[in-house]
Amino acid sequence: MLSEKIYKLRKNSGLSQEQLAEKLNVSRQAISKWESGTAVPESEKLVTISNYFGVSVDYLLKDDEEDKGKDTDSIVEEKPKMIAGIIICIAGIVSMVIWGLLSIFSPESSDQMGESSMITIDGNGIFLILCVVAIIVGAGLLLKSKKK
Repeated sequence: MLSEKIYKLRKNSGLSQEQLAEKLNVSRQAISKWESGTAVPESEKLVTISNYFGVSVDYLLKDDEEDKGKDTDSIVEEKPKMIAGIIICIAGIVSMVIWGLLSIFSPESSDQMGESSMITIDGNGIFLILCVVAIIVGAGLLLKSKKK
């Protein structure tokens, strides 16, 4: 039921009715009526709700058996995974760019890392591998959060 889904999404996000009302630009009473089932959001507010919580309007409106099996906890938990994926990707890319600039403008620091490495791959290779792994892990998290 729509009212239950709005309630669960709000609760799982840790928001009060007043906080959600502020985010959606409606009154707290409107949220209360939606959650109690005494009123239904207008279509434009349904779109706003679906965008805010990262769910489809279909999910909000349909009472199919497949929707009843969906766990709203897992839907809300996807945002942190997506954010972590973005951060890891960006960190890998930024690290790779910084290392590249250091190698160009300060080759002696690059040589020192290569000489002190206990692994046969020189220091540049190790750092490059770590950057690529960070980018791949971040991209994996992003793709995993988009699939659900």
